[in-house]
Amino acid sequence: MTLPSSRLSRRSMFSAALSLGAATVLPAAAATGAARAATGSRRSDGRDGATAPRITDCEGWGAREASEEVVVLDTRPERIIVHHTASANVTDYSQRRAHALARAIQRFHMDTQGWIDTGQHFTVSRGAFVLEGRHHSLAALEAGDRLVRGAHCVGQNSVAIGIENEGTYTTEEPPAAQFSALADLCAQVCRQYDVPPSEIYGHRDFNSTACPGDRLHAMLPRLRQDVARRLGSAQPVGLPRWPVDLPVDWPADPAAPARSLAEYLPPGLLDPARAL
Repeated sequence: MTLPSSRLSRRSMFSAALSLGAATVLPAAAATGAARAATGSRRSDGRDGATAPRITDCEGWGAREASEEVVVLDTRPERIIVHHTASANVTDYSQRRAHALARAIQRFHMDTQGWIDTGQHFTVSRGAFVLEGRHHSLAALEAGDRLVRGAHCVGQNSVAIGIENEGTYTTEEPPAAQFSALADLCAQVCRQYDVPPSEIYGHRDFNSTACPGDRLHAMLPRLRQDVARRLGSAQPVGLPRWPVDLPVDWPADPAAPARSLAEYLPPGLLDPARAL
């Protein structure tokens, strides 16, 4: 996500960021099935008749109203940018957890960051629930000819769809069901907006940040190929058009440990007393 106003240590935010009490452990297949049965969500056919993933809209997860009018642009996005929340890798894969996560992100973005609404367009929970982030993002996706201006990646907010993935993926990979749900969502974005699968990037490709984590970023070639298969192509996906206007502090060596942009969520933001 976009650089917060204060540079908090990412490590200090991980352990208590999203504590919800007792965890509900679900196998990957069960989590996917639960996500498909989510209430307050909808699924619609894409422009080519393909079935879209089920997405819970803002009303479904209990969003607040945006503090001012959300800007809807009469243009299509050029790319997708993948993020992680840099929060605990919980084993609570429930719908309740996913909705509480969405509310916590919005609360932080609006009350701490001072933004008008959630910054990203969509969120994928560790339980494979897909949720609308910023208001009107789902309607814009379904229309396929407009883009909500986001607040997820400096320099890209008017040209890219931002997708948050719950968890921290610096040393471990996301759950299989979560990654599959991410691929489903990316395929729908590509289908609706005519975005080629090669135009799927990580946050660190544009801003000086560890996001979306070393392991998830390393999975982007696989993600692009999985998306291409969902779109009906078995051909190898070409490399992205790597950005050329990277920050001046970005290391020439991609393995250099200089990605220090702090992520969110602060400890206690999603505790049992505030999560309901």
